[in-house]
Amino acid sequence: MNDVVGGRGAPMAESASDKLILALPKGRILAESAPVLHAAGIDPEPSFHDEDSRALRFTTNRPDIDIIRVRSFDVATFVAFGAAHLGICGSDVLMEFDFTEIYAPVDLGIGRCRLSVAEPADLAASDDPSRWSHIRIATKYPELTKRHFAARGVQAECIKLNGAMELAPTLGLCHRIVDLVSSGRTLKENGLKEIERIADVSSRFIVNRAALKTRPEAIGAWIERFRAAAHGAVADAA
Repeated sequence: MNDVVGGRGAPMAESASDKLILALPKGRILAESAPVLHAAGIDPEPSFHDEDSRALRFTTNRPDIDIIRVRSFDVATFVAFGAAHLGICGSDVLMEFDFTEIYAPVDLGIGRCRLSVAEPADLAASDDPSRWSHIRIATKYPELTKRHFAARGVQAECIKLNGAMELAPTLGLCHRIVDLVSSGRTLKENGLKEIERIADVSSRFIVNRAALKTRPEAIGAWIERFRAAAHGAVADAA
């Protein structure tokens, strides 16, 4: 159980520079988080924006904070196990892992979409979800999906996929999927129809709880900076 220094959730031994580590997700959310980072007072080194760079850790204009760039699902793991002190993570990932070691104090208002159930449009025309008792479903959110359907008394057999979810029904892997939906265009182009919304999703500023206890002033200050930055971003968008 205690696989990291100090146990799960405890920060790793501090480096000589005593820097905080901020974990950011690769992909679309990385671009959306840039204005929030800047508003919070963090500007990464130039190579961070180099698409050809293979580096994963970067310095910033702040001598007390470095950035790591990892897969979206891994942000929560790095923060939960104390390898990173801070992070930006989708609420979908937080719901899937449900790490008690993570505190998510700020909704950044970026990366907005929804987690939904979809099935082929021709099936949706005659299907009655209220009569389901057992379903097979493809998703990269098996734990979240099982909990959702268990609350309705439905047994969900989840097939874990990491991408190309829309192919599952058309190739006979299963009839239904649970995936993130934004405009719905991808579903439509693959002959699928959204039939149920499980949750609204947005990106959150997260912190390691143990790190917050051991370094309350430093991490508390970043919580307030990101809260102010998020409110500014919302005001600008409005």
